[in-house]
Amino acid sequence: MLELIDIHKTYENQPLLSGISFTVETGETVCLLGASGSGKSTLLRIIAGLEHPESGQVQWNGVNLASMPAHQRNFGLVFQDYALFPHLTVAENVAFGLKMQNLPQDEIELRVTSSLEQVNLSGFANRHVTDLSGGEQQRVALARALAPRPRLLMFDEPLGALDRTLKDHLLEELRNILHESSVPAIYVTHDQEEAFAIADRIVLLHEGQIVQAGKPAEVFARPVSGWVAGFLGLGKVNERRWLGGGRVETSFGMLEVNRETEAGRGESVALLIRPEGVKLTENGTGLKGRVADVLFQKNGYRVTLENGLYFYALTPPQVGKELSFTLEVECLG
Repeated sequence: MLELIDIHKTYENQPLLSGISFTVETGETVCLLGASGSGKSTLLRIIAGLEHPESGQVQWNGVNLASMPAHQRNFGLVFQDYALFPHLTVAENVAFGLKMQNLPQDEIELRVTSSLEQVNLSGFANRHVTDLSGGEQQRVALARALAPRPRLLMFDEPLGALDRTLKDHLLEELRNILHESSVPAIYVTHDQEEAFAIADRIVLLHEGQIVQAGKPAEVFARPVSGWVAGFLGLGKVNERRWLGGGRVETSFGMLEVNRETEAGRGESVALLIRPEGVKLTENGTGLKGRVADVLFQKNGYRVTLENGLYFYALTPPQVGKELSFTLEVECLG
């Protein structure tokens, strides 16, 4: 088990990581999710032993790794740019780390074959990596990381250079490989869809701090703040005045919310209105809003109102049409 305990790191005298603590259990994939500059990649480099924190510990099964150099940690690392050797064949790339371990040649060949089978690249051993597609090159990088049988795998934006269709396909394959191998993994990304597709648990970073952690379904269902809800694209987020008794003052008047808050009467609270919380009504009853924009997406139309609310519909209304609706409002935090 990997455990991070109160990791702190500064950059140019500014805090980059502040009190980061979490664990990665055997067979678990933890996704570090956050915007650029939130400290994700730096944290990965600290775990790998490529950088050192100002304070805090990285432990493996209770042993502090501070004095252990990167090459002795037996952690595999996969990058966005693949970091393959262009002058070597697929098999030679996969075998590179094994040769550094001075393993017998027959053991190297067995592991190369096994790793290529794991990533569905059997028959590619003698091909040059420069002749492969981006998706195939990323599979080679994964095979190279798997070959030394690491006790932890780390991925730093590994699919960032790929198109959406190929990314979705590789995400499914990668998730299956990780579950079959039972190797614990840390997956770094800024892509929310990618994180929810790959992770057993999400650790959401913002300005060098963990702002929320939990299973994907839990994070989706109960964002802890307006920033989390906005970053995850869960709906329209507003700051409004709490009236107490399950009520909040909004631009639509006084509305009831379906979630309690610790805020005092009159204090500002973050509200979330999810797309599915906008319910159209008939006969002109309810609240009013005009259609500002209609955008086709693969599963229907995203309809945005002039007040910023949006919802999804199978049939697109006309821009400028006045709609009647009711709202379901969540109070965050």
